[in-house]
Amino acid sequence: MPTEELKHAAAQYLMQTYARQPISIIRGRGSKVYDLEGREYVDFVGGIAVNLLGHGHPDLVQAIQRQAAQLIHVSNLYYTDPQVRLAQTLVDHSFADRVFFCNSGAEANEAAIKLARRYAHEKHGAGRFEIITMKNSFHGRTLATITATGQEKVQKGFDPLVPGFVYAPFNDFAALERLVSDKTAAILLEPVQGEGGVHVADQTYLKNLRDLCASRDILLMFDEVQTGMGRTGTLFAYEQLGVEPDVMTLAKGLGGGVPIGACLARESVAAVFTAGTHASTFGGNPLACAAGLAVCRVLLEGRVLDHARQMGAYLAKGLTDCKERHRVVREVRGLGLLQGIELDLDAKAVVADCLARGVLVNATGERVLRFVPPLIITQQEIDKLLDTLSSIFTQRAVSEKDAHH
Repeated sequence: MPTEELKHAAAQYLMQTYARQPISIIRGRGSKVYDLEGREYVDFVGGIAVNLLGHGHPDLVQAIQRQAAQLIHVSNLYYTDPQVRLAQTLVDHSFADRVFFCNSGAEANEAAIKLARRYAHEKHGAGRFEIITMKNSFHGRTLATITATGQEKVQKGFDPLVPGFVYAPFNDFAALERLVSDKTAAILLEPVQGEGGVHVADQTYLKNLRDLCASRDILLMFDEVQTGMGRTGTLFAYEQLGVEPDVMTLAKGLGGGVPIGACLARESVAAVFTAGTHASTFGGNPLACAAGLAVCRVLLEGRVLDHARQMGAYLAKGLTDCKERHRVVREVRGLGLLQGIELDLDAKAVVADCLARGVLVNATGERVLRFVPPLIITQQEIDKLLDTLSSIFTQRAVSEKDAHH
């Protein structure tokens, strides 16, 4: 179907929940994708931090093909080898002792919310159920996770929201401490707020949170849906930030493009999830877990994490240099290959300019561009992004100058 026809059909048949770019992507290879007309784009969106290994990675493709031919789905009423092996891999390389599998980040966060409530209920009785989350956070699109999300724009029109959530300003320990009460069951936050504009958690703040949670038997829960699986240069972001959580959620990059989510926890916490307390029909199915295992193998056995660290540093330096040359760039923020720049102009207009020049980028909010490319991104591809941004900012500065004359 030609692009215009596709756009027309999409407008007719799909619920209009997305503001899509005016291209139809039909294939990808490495860090590049191609549209219906054959145009090439360097992909700095990566399926929104999902396509960790890029497009068409042979190890991932072969793992999916092999598993699809053998067994795609079977109920969790039975054991399957890929699910148990993926759980073991995640446990062996993290703080956690146990894993619950689901299909998305929102579901992983739902599991964490339920786990926190049940843990507090069993240990402290019915009155302890509140979860403190951060302003400008993002935790998903279900009713509980939009309530957990500290942004009014995603909650609007969905009242009444789920009770039991309180919001603290990010990176402000004193303000958070004031919100802690006998009702507090858990604190949930992202080590780097991605959707909220790429804000990195301060290490002292996290250490203070860890100490507070330990002294009050409050669960510290990290949403690593976007930061997990090598995105920040280590397998999980918490490894760089010097603090271990009690519960961690994963999704996005875990399956390299195949939908899978996971909620990881310490034994003492995981123990409250007994048979029948939580479930997911598709969660941890053999296909998704085979994909997850392939992703883990590539990350743990190859040099992808080293490469991601190097490219993250190269991208951050390039964006910082860009800020020094162009006054429209207010700030550069990020960790590893999760980088953002705050602009003095409409970010969505820059997204459109980049698209026209063969580079896919993403805006979060009105002023921030977010870059979450595949971890296999090359220096040459990063240079193309930096040259493109520089050219756009120069052109806009000239246009602005002309407008004032």
